[in-house]
Amino acid sequence: MSDSATAPRIRRALLSVSDKRGVVAFAAALARHGVELLSTGGTAAALQRAGISVRDVAEHTGFPEMMDGRLKTLHPKVHGGLLAIRDNPAHAQAAAAHGIAPIDLLAVNLYPFEAAVAERAPFAACIDTIDIGGPAMIRAAAKNHASVCVVVDPDDYGTVLAELAAHGGASPALRRALAAKAFARTAAYDAAIAAWFADEIGEANPRWRTIAGSLVQALRYGENPHQRAALYAFPERSGIAAAVQHQGRDLSYNNLIDSDAAVALIAEFAFAQSPAVAIIKHGNPCGVALGASLVEAYRNALRCDPVSAFGGIVASNGPVDAAAAGEMCKILTEVVVAPDATAEARAIFAARRNLRLLTIGALPDPRAEGVTFRELSGGFLVQSRDNIVADDASLKVVSKRSPTPQELADMRFAFAVAKHVKSNAIVYAKDGASVGIGAGQMSRVDSARFAALKALQAAQAAGLSEGLCRGSVAASDAYFPFADGLIAAAEAGATAVIQPGGSLRDGEVIAAADARGMAMVFTGVRHFRH
Repeated sequence: MSDSATAPRIRRALLSVSDKRGVVAFAAALARHGVELLSTGGTAAALQRAGISVRDVAEHTGFPEMMDGRLKTLHPKVHGGLLAIRDNPAHAQAAAAHGIAPIDLLAVNLYPFEAAVAERAPFAACIDTIDIGGPAMIRAAAKNHASVCVVVDPDDYGTVLAELAAHGGASPALRRALAAKAFARTAAYDAAIAAWFADEIGEANPRWRTIAGSLVQALRYGENPHQRAALYAFPERSGIAAAVQHQGRDLSYNNLIDSDAAVALIAEFAFAQSPAVAIIKHGNPCGVALGASLVEAYRNALRCDPVSAFGGIVASNGPVDAAAAGEMCKILTEVVVAPDATAEARAIFAARRNLRLLTIGALPDPRAEGVTFRELSGGFLVQSRDNIVADDASLKVVSKRSPTPQELADMRFAFAVAKHVKSNAIVYAKDGASVGIGAGQMSRVDSARFAALKALQAAQAAGLSEGLCRGSVAASDAYFPFADGLIAAAEAGATAVIQPGGSLRDGEVIAAADARGMAMVFTGVRHFRH
């Protein structure tokens, strides 16, 4: 059977779009093929201004548009025209009896609800932007895709016109693909409405939870070459999902994971207070530092673990300048992500063909509310974001000795870094820079020892006689269950400790700190990161 025999001819089309990109050219091409055009409101006006003959839906149905446009397409002559099965005698008889003409193509995109929410429009305005007739028509046409071609994305106009020119209609494969896209679009639209409504009424755990996003790009593969992957963006499109890539080959799944971790960490430090740089490898920081400039911050961050930094992700909290770019290019760097980069910095990066430069504009607000998701077999977990920042924590001195002002500043810095290190996490810091990071160990004492070992190795690489931890502070993402972890930190050279507290053996841990002349503060806040 030829393609033309399986592609039902398109004689009548209904066009009603909020996104009018390309709709005039699409309608003009349909008209040239002899397709009768029906339309509504603003779309009809746009077509008429372009000199295209179009029939208003109100004329087609014999029923006026009313209630501020809320009622115009919810009519049997519209839905019957979309839903009637063409080769069903009973459907044909009913259509003839009630004067229902078939509609062979539907081009609809929905009121911009997601944009209204992203712009923080008032509650009533968001409600008014919820489309009713559009989703109803889309679902009707998609259900009857054997006879109807449904188009919800202007990017598909060209494909439809190509098949119309070749066969007089859309092939079964195209109609099925467009129907699948149509159902996905209405599902995503409803998901956005449901999520916004739950937030508006303060419902933390709604009965049904949906996640929806739009495709940004297909990726070469996932974590491993045998896994498929793609990047999707939420309607508000921010952060890494909205990053602009200026150079380099396509980002990988792992690049995106690490870049997102880097941005989340560096957002803890305001550029106006101090330039900061973080270096990420496999989801964990291997160096974080503040500095008088980004180049100083980068050098201090790199000093923490120059071996692990090779092939890592670098994030800055301010625009990258030429001096910082030059330093970042001295070792293999996979990705540099920053709010922006100067023209001179971009030129320096451009010489490194395999380096990707991402700019994201404003950094995310670390205090912002929101939810995070984690897949489980058979379901997923949802939790509120960990949006407590170190600067807001109320510190309680529990040791005999109070921390010095420098120790206190380093404590807050180290605790901010520890929040972004996989548990169990220990971070040593000194003078606004990490000097040892222990991540993901099953025992907290092992994390303390591992971080000290990395600090010793870094010191040896720099030709220093003692480990970088000497005179540092130590931060723990959770309490010390025993005194051994704190003792390991003391042996590494830490003089002060910041930790949540709350262990049954807090007394023993405090006593161990006092016995070693260490200052210790409790935050009352845990930052587990699994």
